[in-house]
Amino acid sequence: MAKGFKALAGAATVIGGLALATGWAASAKAEVPESTDPIKIALFDWTSVNINAKILGTILTKLGYNVEYPTADYLSSLTTGLTNGDLTVGLEFWDTTAGEAMKASDATGQTEKLGALGPKAKEEWWYPLYMKEKCPGLPDWKALLDPKCAEAFSTPETAPKGRYLGGPVTWEGFDDERVEALKLPFVVVHAGTDAAMFAELDSAYQRKAPIMLWIYSPHWAPAKYQGEWVQFPEYTPECYNDPKWGVNPDLAHDCGKPHGEIWKYAWAGMKDKWPVAYKVAKAYVIDVNELNKMSGEVDLDGKSIDDVAAAWVDSHESTWKAWAQ
Repeated sequence: MAKGFKALAGAATVIGGLALATGWAASAKAEVPESTDPIKIALFDWTSVNINAKILGTILTKLGYNVEYPTADYLSSLTTGLTNGDLTVGLEFWDTTAGEAMKASDATGQTEKLGALGPKAKEEWWYPLYMKEKCPGLPDWKALLDPKCAEAFSTPETAPKGRYLGGPVTWEGFDDERVEALKLPFVVVHAGTDAAMFAELDSAYQRKAPIMLWIYSPHWAPAKYQGEWVQFPEYTPECYNDPKWGVNPDLAHDCGKPHGEIWKYAWAGMKDKWPVAYKVAKAYVIDVNELNKMSGEVDLDGKSIDDVAAAWVDSHESTWKAWAQ
């Protein structure tokens, strides 16, 4: 009997110790920050991604984390910065432009795709509706083959060829290759920055001057300006990888740009080093209408990204606190 009592007492001690240890482990796991090392959230060269970066960073700061915002190159951040841990999180990698870089990043095993941001991605050649009078065959891309139509989009530097204003070269997008493959009588000129591209659009729109440029969504521009995207042959992976595919049997990229999701990525070590921050980043999503509105507040109304991000965090406190649970 005494032996049985001692055994029960011993078992109770072990169980109690296990419960105590389990409770301590759960408490330690929930303790934030798990590391005081900085979480580095990438900034790129367009407004919406930096709004998202500052929203996430503000949330993590409120949770007690040390956050930094290094400026990074869009595509190499996937294949270098995030793979080696120099960056912790990147919040906007678009199917439209980063597909190959995402594949290369995935193949390293050193990054993790955290899921979709929420808004759908679209990027394409775009023109104001007033230009349709001078090129009535639009939005069909074949209208651009007409020398008169191309000349309507020309500038003194490109005449008689049309001028297409592409995004910064770091965005890629294969516009030079598209012009060559589809034999378009256009000259591709790359904007130095996202802001410069949209400043040029605004100036041309006010004067009803000719302009054809790269417009993307989510963004405030398609809502502010009346216009249309050019309808190129529908993108398929074969179009980019197999020259025999499509209207030009000798060259690839004889189609429009891809479209799809916008993805979040993290350094693979984030999950173990900052598990609660990882959980928040994985759960983080944003409504496209909210994102467009905030982008307009920055680019059109002159508000700072920090102020716009802080206002979102304050008005969505219950949402992001649930992400951290």
